[in-house]
Amino acid sequence: MELKQTKKLKKGKDLVTNLIDIIAKLTLKNYEQFNDMVKIVMKALNEKDPYTQGHSIRVTEYALKIGEELGLDKESMKELELASVLHDIGKLGIPDKILKKPGRLTKEEFAVMRQHSEKGEQMLAGITDLEPYKKYVRAHHERYDGFGYPDGLKAENIPLISRIIFVADTFDAMTSDRPYRKGLSIEVTIDELLKCSGTQFDPMVVETFIRVIKENYLDQEAI
Repeated sequence: MELKQTKKLKKGKDLVTNLIDIIAKLTLKNYEQFNDMVKIVMKALNEKDPYTQGHSIRVTEYALKIGEELGLDKESMKELELASVLHDIGKLGIPDKILKKPGRLTKEEFAVMRQHSEKGEQMLAGITDLEPYKKYVRAHHERYDGFGYPDGLKAENIPLISRIIFVADTFDAMTSDRPYRKGLSIEVTIDELLKCSGTQFDPMVVETFIRVIKENYLDQEAI
């Protein structure tokens, strides 16, 4: 996915306002305009936090592979792609001292960080072409057992697209290096996904993603 910087965004407190103003002027009627929107979001996330930008790109890649493996139709794949790109847009509204903290978050800081799914929904609200995606952004941290946030949705009450993003999101977070810890190996991460299948994650999505991982990201001789 090519991400040339075609638009310059303001920095600081005007960043979110500027981003939403630009996106609101887009009408996502064709793939070229979709790419424009992706570039804008990626540029904004990079200005806010380079890790978040790279994370969103990788999550989108993993999510689309899951969608392909599940046999989603063309329209659902488009929804999955855009929702994956946008899933962390609410982090633009999280204070830098929390978002970029080099160590683990306190309980209070984590409570603020959890607000990013709701903030993402709020950012998309009122933008006609993006309204359908706000539900996916809001629900991407809902757990299969009903103990997720912000609404405590359970199992199939969670949109499938959000369930897919949650698995892809968690996989990338666990395998990525952060200032306070080294990323886990793919093998260890697979074990963790399996342990949490049926509680945190949709078992069908976990099973599908593990096939994707083995087919695309592991040395076949090591399986």
